[in-house]
Amino acid sequence: MNGFSATLKRAMSGSEPRDDRSMLIVANRIDGLGGRLFAMANAKSLADRLGYRFGFTWNSRDITDQDSHTVDVVGKIFSGDFIEKHWLGEKIKAAEFGVLGGSAFAPSDLEAVARSGKLRGWICDDFGVLDFFRDEGVRPAPSEALQAFGFSPAVRQALDAAGKCRFPGPMAALHLRSGDIVYGQYRKRLVFADKVIPSTLARAVVAELSSKGMTTLLVGQDRATVDYVSGQTGALRTDDFGAAAFKGEEALSAFFEMALMARCQQIYAGNSIYAVVASVMGEVPCLGISALFDKQRAAELIMEELQAHQADYHPLEAAFGYQWAFLSQEDEIAPAQARELLGKAGALDPENDVYDLKMAASHFHEGNYPAGEAILKSLMIGQSRLRSKIPLRMMGALAGRVGGGLTMAKDLEVFFAAARAGHPYAMACAAYILLEVLEDRKSAVEMAARLVKVEPGNPIFRRVRRRIRLGKKPQSGRLARARWRLGRLRPPWL
Repeated sequence: MNGFSATLKRAMSGSEPRDDRSMLIVANRIDGLGGRLFAMANAKSLADRLGYRFGFTWNSRDITDQDSHTVDVVGKIFSGDFIEKHWLGEKIKAAEFGVLGGSAFAPSDLEAVARSGKLRGWICDDFGVLDFFRDEGVRPAPSEALQAFGFSPAVRQALDAAGKCRFPGPMAALHLRSGDIVYGQYRKRLVFADKVIPSTLARAVVAELSSKGMTTLLVGQDRATVDYVSGQTGALRTDDFGAAAFKGEEALSAFFEMALMARCQQIYAGNSIYAVVASVMGEVPCLGISALFDKQRAAELIMEELQAHQADYHPLEAAFGYQWAFLSQEDEIAPAQARELLGKAGALDPENDVYDLKMAASHFHEGNYPAGEAILKSLMIGQSRLRSKIPLRMMGALAGRVGGGLTMAKDLEVFFAAARAGHPYAMACAAYILLEVLEDRKSAVEMAARLVKVEPGNPIFRRVRRRIRLGKKPQSGRLARARWRLGRLRPPWL
């Protein structure tokens, strides 16, 4: 590992030598294992196709608390030779690179930039980057790039072990992701629900695949759920093929399971990039649940499963089943039915404010402002007893964004309508939305001023007004952030 140590030293010191003879195409993602590997496969395939250098960033220290991701250090994942040749350190100066993806580009565009000498290369983190590549030649092949990665001996051993497993016949993999969706924070933001096939739908999926002559391989992070589904359906687990040998080595277990999925004829998953990497690895299709059931039928199957077996599932798995059923039908079902689903989910996952917010919005959509206002009032008063600082937890959910999606995107207008009708807790929410989501500080300040006039003695509303006056927290600039923090010290009655 002398090469790895030398590269690490150069990266940390900022003195990595620059090769002006060839531009870089870099994978620079900082999320989970699947996202990083997929970006790397895209970047390397594009670099190989165009004759540029490939590079990647990766942590040299363990990451164990990054939105429920656990990412091993670079030296445990890749070989010393691969690291020496391609690793750029933990970080790069993004300003020195262009960004690929989001708009069409051709080899001639990159050649023109290379000739200008103004950039070191391009960051290639967009998962759909190859869809924007315009060239009449051979399309870049991420599968070939991934297979050419120099993995560490331990990772290679895990991949080889999966390749030696004997399957009983035609297999289809079912990815039951829990992790950062069910047990992490993303379940509170709704926009990632399409990333997961709910475990409460697994029994129906296994039965459907069995009718097609296929045995199901269950891949999931919650062992209790996987064991339960396997026991009820006869589906096989990764443990049945030796995954337990990698217990305590999360990265090795992940590679073993991805390689098993890659050997299946089909992979059924949500939008999980972990499953997509397995699909690329084995050049097999990765399909959504719509390949088996339409959304209405899938929702019906989930509700039937929960009615019969809800107690058998972890409460958050059951809650996510109700959430999935709600989201898949939100635009078609009546408000009362929507509230029934939201209420059942909320009872199982009481820390998830998004259910109450959607319940309030449902009442607002019907024009029943008092009912929605009562929900908001209960939330704000309850949370302000635990935390006086604004924003309250429910406000974070109200303005939350993930991956470009806004949790409450469908409901902002009805919050504004309730605010215009003079309901103060809706006004507090509207002021925060105006500031944080729409970035309309002037309107937000005016709304907050109206709010305090409605109830001058309400300490929550005074704190909301003070927070709105501060404006959005600066994301950069040491002085700007210091001034913003000082503004928080202003007395709440001002």
